[in-house]
Amino acid sequence: MHRIATTTIIYRDDGKYLITRRSLEKKAFPGKWTVPGGGLSIDDYIAMPPTTAAGQWYNALESCIRREIKEEVGLEIGKPEYLLDLTFIRPDQVPVLVLSYHARYLSGEVKHDEDTIDSTWVTAEEAKAFDLIEGIVEEIEMVDQLLKKSFK
Repeated sequence: MHRIATTTIIYRDDGKYLITRRSLEKKAFPGKWTVPGGGLSIDDYIAMPPTTAAGQWYNALESCIRREIKEEVGLEIGKPEYLLDLTFIRPDQVPVLVLSYHARYLSGEVKHDEDTIDSTWVTAEEAKAFDLIEGIVEEIEMVDQLLKKSFK
């Protein structure tokens, strides 16, 4: 079984992206810079009425994304759009599936929870100066290119 996690590259209309620094107590990548995200929990859907007669829930992952972003950085976002997926094995040997998304910033002031010790808004170029988890710079650049194409 895999732990299912999400990350979301949050972007503003001024071309800046939110990056956050992970707590030094995290099991994976302590102290590294990344983008907001976290694990899917049964609590992301179990308290809601099922969306099908068979007792299933649609959009649990979107619920997880919105919850994690609200908890970690206190922001509201637009519709999350799928970017890519990644798998890895944590130091405690737990396999992880990460589903990466991007979403427009809508509102809120950045605040930190216990999992986040710092944050800043950066351009795709500025992100390269930070000690980011491997692959995050490339993901930000992918979103940057997608957004530039959509504005043409």
